[in-house]
Amino acid sequence: MAGTASAVTDPAHERLEDLRAEVVGCRRCPRLVAWREQVAREKRAAFRDQEYWGRPVPGFGDPAAGLLVLGLAPAAHGGNRTGRVFTGDRSGDWLFASLHRTGFANQPRSVSRDDGLALTDCYVTAPVKCAPPDNRPLPQERDNCAPWLTAELNLLDVRVVVALGAFAWDQALRHLGPVRPKPRFGHGAEAPLPAGRFLLGSYHVSQQNTSTRKLTEEMLDSVFLRARELVR
Repeated sequence: MAGTASAVTDPAHERLEDLRAEVVGCRRCPRLVAWREQVAREKRAAFRDQEYWGRPVPGFGDPAAGLLVLGLAPAAHGGNRTGRVFTGDRSGDWLFASLHRTGFANQPRSVSRDDGLALTDCYVTAPVKCAPPDNRPLPQERDNCAPWLTAELNLLDVRVVVALGAFAWDQALRHLGPVRPKPRFGHGAEAPLPAGRFLLGSYHVSQQNTSTRKLTEEMLDSVFLRARELVR
C-alpha cells in the first residue's frame, strides 16, 4: 500500500505545527508589530535582495526533545529575516556550531529555514517571539508573549533547559518554577527545577559576548555537554 507510512503523522509534531501557525499570526504587541514590519521593509543593505519574514518567529526542533534551549527574542536581521530563531546571524553561528559539536545538531551552520538543519533531542525557542527594538522587550510585551512559551512547554517533555542569558534564566524560572531561594544566573550555573528538571545557565551567544571572549567555544560546549549528561 504505497503512501501508507507517509500518511501516519506524529501527534506531538502535528500539535507543535498547529501552535507555530498560531504564533506566526500573533499581533498582540503594537510596538513589536510596527518594528518587525519596518525592519522587513527597510532591510539591511547586505540582504536587500531577500524577502524578510517580518512576523513572529516560533520555536523549532525535535518534538521529543529532552533539551530546551531558551534565548531572548529573534534578531532583527536574523530570525526576523529568515523566519527561524537563531538562523542567519552570528549568534546562531555560535549556537548551532556548539550544538553540532555536542551531538544535538546535524550540521554546524544555519542560514535559512530550508538549509537542512535538523536538531536531535533539542528544541530551540525564545520567550519573546518578535524582534524588539534594541533587543529590549518591554515587560508588557514579555507578558503578552508568555502564553506562547507556556503552550510550547505543555507540548514538550523537556528535562533540561539551557538559558542563554539572565533574561532567559528568569523566564525559565517563571514558567517552570518556583524555586526558593531563587538561584542566581551565571555561566555554568545549575539549578534543580520542580518535576525533576534542571536549569543550566550560559552567557548569551551575542556578538557582545563572543567577540570579547566573555563566552568562548569551550565554555559554551561545556554547558551543552553537561546538558547531555542530565538529559541521559
